[in-house]
Amino acid sequence: MDQIQEKLKLLPDEPGVYIMKDKDGNVIYVGKARVLKNRVRQHFHSTLKREKVAAMVANIADFYYIITKSEIDALSLENNLIKKYKPKYNILLKDDKTYPYIKVSVSEKYPAFSVSRKLKKGDKYFGPYMGGVRVGDVLEIVNIAFGVRICSTAIGEKPKKPCLNYHIHRCPAPCAHLISPEDYALRVKAAMRFLDGEDGDVEKLLREKMNVYAEAEEFELALDCKNKLEMLSKIGLKRITALRRDINADVIAYVSNDLYSAVNVLIIRRGIMQGASTYAVENASTDAEALTSFIAQYYMRHQIPDELIVQEFCECALIEDFFRSTHSKSVSCLSPKQGVRKQLLDMAEKNAGEYLEKSIDKIRHKEDMTVNACKRLQEILSLSRYPRRMECYDISNISGVDKVGSMVVFVDGEAERESYRRFRIKTVEGANDFASLQEVLRRRLAKLGTEEEDKFAKPDLVIIDGGKGQLSAVREIFEEAGVCDIDLISLAKREEEIFTLSSSEPVLLNRRDYCLQMLQRIRDEAHRFAITFFRNIHSKRSLTSVLTEIPGVGKIKRRALLEKFGSIDRIMRADVKEIAAVNGIGDTLAAAIKKYFEEEL
Repeated sequence: MDQIQEKLKLLPDEPGVYIMKDKDGNVIYVGKARVLKNRVRQHFHSTLKREKVAAMVANIADFYYIITKSEIDALSLENNLIKKYKPKYNILLKDDKTYPYIKVSVSEKYPAFSVSRKLKKGDKYFGPYMGGVRVGDVLEIVNIAFGVRICSTAIGEKPKKPCLNYHIHRCPAPCAHLISPEDYALRVKAAMRFLDGEDGDVEKLLREKMNVYAEAEEFELALDCKNKLEMLSKIGLKRITALRRDINADVIAYVSNDLYSAVNVLIIRRGIMQGASTYAVENASTDAEALTSFIAQYYMRHQIPDELIVQEFCECALIEDFFRSTHSKSVSCLSPKQGVRKQLLDMAEKNAGEYLEKSIDKIRHKEDMTVNACKRLQEILSLSRYPRRMECYDISNISGVDKVGSMVVFVDGEAERESYRRFRIKTVEGANDFASLQEVLRRRLAKLGTEEEDKFAKPDLVIIDGGKGQLSAVREIFEEAGVCDIDLISLAKREEEIFTLSSSEPVLLNRRDYCLQMLQRIRDEAHRFAITFFRNIHSKRSLTSVLTEIPGVGKIKRRALLEKFGSIDRIMRADVKEIAAVNGIGDTLAAAIKKYFEEEL
């Protein structure tokens, strides 16, 4: 602590980013500051520390800082470092998925309507769709009501054969040149008006089509229209009458109880309330810093609106400058005192508060099952460090065929799926799980200390699915690689015994122990991931090998059958007509394939 106090005295009067580390050298917090000297000292000298702040400060063993040109640069750097280190006391948006949009390829002669989660220049987008609104339902309504294409077929000069959508009156077949670009453009324009919130004519269109289909005794199509009418009433894309039609805004409200926090985001596009999303977040920052950090992270993956409506403690000027300099986007950030915008902000704040109140027990339970379980695991097994990043390995094969290995990653007790890895076993003959584990870990440890370590971050704990034999096999690879600063354990399935390197006797925990349950989750996920990979490889190999025995089924036709059915079982269950429908097969060969399966298998 004396070292920290000395470093505090040397802090500069400049903007920058500061990085806090624990005794194991792990980054536990990243913050930005307008004046480094003032902000960093506040963490240590404040007498009114929030519980989360106090917990963080108690774990700080060292810190360093990076001076930046401005607070905007500091915010940008803070965002990048949070993404890199994933500090436990920063806001981490684990639910950082992007929401779906309906994309209209307006640059094409015959624009197509499709679902997309990525926004690219040159196309038109409507959305995002969230909060119970299924984008697939909206797309189906557009398809039925307006007869626009929802396929990805490339339309060229040569006409193509119309598909099923043409025959069920859902598409005018522009691919077959059965509609002029001018007439099709009218359909597109009407569909976009609907997506823009002008839905008055859609109900009428669907009812008219339903009646036409019913009179023609096309009852399935009539029922389809009826179902879409019901969907339309549920979707309810309602315009906020007090807002201008061109308003594209996000309303963001942050609520905290000093230990846990929640953020609610309301999405408004073209004056329409598109939906809402709530995030449970943890942080050791002030409300203003936490909200600013949330906004910076959130808009790395989400569409940036023209307007942000936020609470009065928000650093609006900083956020506007940040978007301008980092995203080249002019965003108006405001804290309304009255009017419809204030009402929307109050709604978002109420949503966040209710979510936090209702979810507090769930959040605490989750913390027990994750972070607290990690802390307890360190104590029980006498680990050298807090097991923040855990990697678990498993092997899957049948009689030594199609051997695969899996690596799953958990950070603070939660799955980090983007870091999962699969391994094809390359050097091991036969069913030798010990040697297979050694190959996988040898290849994994080879990444340490290389440029690839950013992709394969160094784990604190490696978990092996197995008993003493598997643990000993992997220990040899650790010694071979000279790795001595990563803890290693194994978990045996039958008795759920935990084996460590420090004892010949296993550790046995109560089946209700959160530590054991966490290890089981990790081990079972590694097993699931390995099995899924194995089955995928094995089914494809089996399918290909069986099909090679059928006369007339060459490489191209095998690939077509594989893409259509995916497995031998599905081909066996298919009738001759379904097989013949596969490109390049035909009736004669389909009959031969069906006969082969009936006689040989």
